[in-house]
Amino acid sequence: MIDPPEVVRNARARRARLSVDSATGRVRLVLPPRASLKTALAWAAGKADWIAEQRARLPQALPFEPGSAFPFGDGTLTIVWEETASRRIVRDGDILRCGGPRDGLSRRIALWLHREALRVLSEETAEFAARAGVSVTKVAVGDPKTRWGSCASSGTIRYSWRLILMPAFVRRSTVAHEVAHRLHMNHGPHFHRAVALLDESDPARSHAWLRANGAVLHWVGRGSGTGD
Repeated sequence: MIDPPEVVRNARARRARLSVDSATGRVRLVLPPRASLKTALAWAAGKADWIAEQRARLPQALPFEPGSAFPFGDGTLTIVWEETASRRIVRDGDILRCGGPRDGLSRRIALWLHREALRVLSEETAEFAARAGVSVTKVAVGDPKTRWGSCASSGTIRYSWRLILMPAFVRRSTVAHEVAHRLHMNHGPHFHRAVALLDESDPARSHAWLRANGAVLHWVGRGSGTGD
């Protein structure tokens, strides 16, 4: 094994367990609190073939490069780059027109996607908040690997920018979910009733889409110098 695994102690673990994160490819080694670290690391080293097999099944990285296409909302965007064109990135239907130096192109596209995600998610959050009769103090975007959105008791809602890559019904379902937390900061029956009233589609359909496709989206923009 080339990279050492991330070691996590878990009070509920009864034995050592290895897993490969579908979003990052990182290896995690979960251990009971008193398990021998040396013994567990030696055991994990013997699982190199299994780890390689799991990593081979991961989605392929989809870098932001001229001519490449990536999912965006209900369709796809194809990157068209001309060095002599303006550095300003412009969406033209299903084309993303880019100019300027080739160096740093992927970073500029990633920044454009972050800004677009923040714009759309801010608008949709305000829409759902008005519908629910609640306030949201701030909307922010980032790139978490374990969740698509979160709502703090302060009224701040944070989203993964990768929501902009998803079909609209999935993105809007996620917004409805987080806004519903402004009514109930839990996942109890009242919360789920609020989600059912806010969500325009069946939440189960969105969850199924995320289970089937979410891991792939974490690899969009990878391998292209975007910092992932």
